[in-house]
Amino acid sequence: MPKEILKDSRGALLGVIKERAGKLEIFNRTGAYLGRYDPRRNETYNRTGAKIGYGNLLTMLLCKS
Repeated sequence: MPKEILKDSRGALLGVIKERAGKLEIFNRTGAYLGRYDPRRNETYNRTGAKIGYGNLLTMLLCKS
């Protein structure tokens, strides 16, 4: 399962994006699940499963956590 580590300009951990079952999932620095992106549908969902928009908006979820 590939993952992308997200850091700020000082190198501090912001979060992680992991691929699972063809979808991308984002977790904050403490490991809390924030949401997922479904590339097949081109839609992003928050942690409660509500659609927040089209396209990959995962990093936007970090700002709201």
